[in-house]
Amino acid sequence: MDGGRDMLAEAPVLGVARSVTGRRWIWRLGEARTGLGIAQRLNLPEIVGRLLAARGVGPEDAQHFLEPTLRALLPDPSCLRDMDAAASRLADAAQRGESVAVFGDYDVDGACSGALMVRVLREWGCRVTHYVPDRIEEGYGPNPKAISALCERGATLIVTVDCGIAAAEALAVAHNRADVVILDHHKAEGPVPRVRAAVNPNRLDCDSGLKTLCAAGVAFLAAVATQRELRRRGFFAARPEPDLRCFLDLVALATVCDVMPLTGLNRALVAQGLKVMARRDRAGIAALLEVAQAKDAPTAHTLGYLLGPRINASGRIAEADLGLRLLAEDDLLEARLIAQRLDEVNRRRQEVEGEVLSAAMAAAEKQAERGHAVILVTGEGWHPGVVGIVAGRIKEKFNRPACVAGLAGGLAKGSGRSVPGVDLGSAIIAARQSGLLETGGGHAMAAGFSFQAVRVAEVHAWLDERLSHAAAMPSAADLAVEGTLGVAAATVAMAQDVARLAPFGPGNEEPVFVLNRARAVRADRVGKEGNTVRAFLEGEGTGGRLKAICFRAKEGPLAEALLGRGVLHLAGHLRAESWNDSVSACFHVVDAAVV
Repeated sequence: MDGGRDMLAEAPVLGVARSVTGRRWIWRLGEARTGLGIAQRLNLPEIVGRLLAARGVGPEDAQHFLEPTLRALLPDPSCLRDMDAAASRLADAAQRGESVAVFGDYDVDGACSGALMVRVLREWGCRVTHYVPDRIEEGYGPNPKAISALCERGATLIVTVDCGIAAAEALAVAHNRADVVILDHHKAEGPVPRVRAAVNPNRLDCDSGLKTLCAAGVAFLAAVATQRELRRRGFFAARPEPDLRCFLDLVALATVCDVMPLTGLNRALVAQGLKVMARRDRAGIAALLEVAQAKDAPTAHTLGYLLGPRINASGRIAEADLGLRLLAEDDLLEARLIAQRLDEVNRRRQEVEGEVLSAAMAAAEKQAERGHAVILVTGEGWHPGVVGIVAGRIKEKFNRPACVAGLAGGLAKGSGRSVPGVDLGSAIIAARQSGLLETGGGHAMAAGFSFQAVRVAEVHAWLDERLSHAAAMPSAADLAVEGTLGVAAATVAMAQDVARLAPFGPGNEEPVFVLNRARAVRADRVGKEGNTVRAFLEGEGTGGRLKAICFRAKEGPLAEALLGRGVLHLAGHLRAESWNDSVSACFHVVDAAVV
């Protein structure tokens, strides 16, 4: 492998200033001496040391990065503001066998954190119910009617997960009727709701340093803190103490699907959670892996692309609590029925998404040509459950913040996705505070909003001005490359070395390599819709043969380049794949440049 020297970091890789998809290929390189030092110190292949150095990992931290453990990385939960108060109240509920209501959200993080709290509270002896609001009828988070109904049903404690920090008015309904504990991770704009405890690493007054935890991570720490308190009280003298590690599969799933950085504590939670998930002890997870036809040991890719979309689909266009019910289910037969339902709903979601995507993409194309800093497209009847996905696709294509909204009854309701360096959430919050939006909130990379449809041009102009710096961004994001290699060098052994840095995700992106001067000796479309191109590559003048695959390639220049069978530089991920007890190398193509 030739990764180039550090001094080449500013030069385009192999001179590719514009690939077939319009991207510039740039080097991502660490200090060569650091990489070599890591490899020698830990007796690792040099490529592993170099990849670690490129991620800013030093010799002292390399071992924990490659083998992240909770023993080394799990903090004292008490470092979170209000955690001790939350643990005390949850412990009281366990000792009294109280009736507890878990109020969740309809996305993967909400389903996972909700299922975690439902299950652990039951194991502690509480009587537990759950509630997930309908996306269309109720919207996100607690509402007065739902909170009142939970109190009327006898809940003496309401635990909100993945929501609640911005719901002071709704939660006030529970005053003198039920206590409230908030376990959230969203940005807190104003005063914290007046509740028994509000645990949120993104509270302005929380200095825990755990701002990148998802809600399921917060819920797991709350369970650890509560169990510690129950142990102190002697609660487990006459009953078994639950093994909280069994919930790490839920934490891993939520962390990956909520696109949290896979560094530090998150990395340990996901790495250990994947080990738990591989045992398939949880009925709901096992059933979902079955319907997704995921037979191999799960990876972060399995969570993000096979399991997550199916759970999310229920909250988008079906029963909001299907995901939580699946993950809290003990009976395998019932879990299979729910998983099959989620699979059907996901297929329907894909159809609905496709209907919206074509119209939204055409409108976005025109706005990109006009040079808008922010793309904002709307359409009558666009389903609010898929607009966020469509916004993500538009953002990827044009490298611009993208907002997509459906119009109904004179109201535009939608979601936005952003690019690195452009804080869309803050802009949406500011627009709401200025009176331009009816509702709005989010974080740097994603946001939700609603506004009067007649104000669409006004909203668009406001966002364009607020985020004007996005107009100067290139039409396609740069692609960071960590090495070049010939086809013959792309071996199973090398792929397995690279995999030692998994799990991959934000903060630890999967390495991109470039195959130098490769030719597809055979290429064809596969899959029901022909969306995937499969090719077999040979290196020009260097020999070797390698299987390659390119997803989401129904049309476009990347598919055309592969099917054209010319000599190409190919950028992508090198992975080891198992099939019928044999392991082979496969190159997952993400970009190409014509030689």
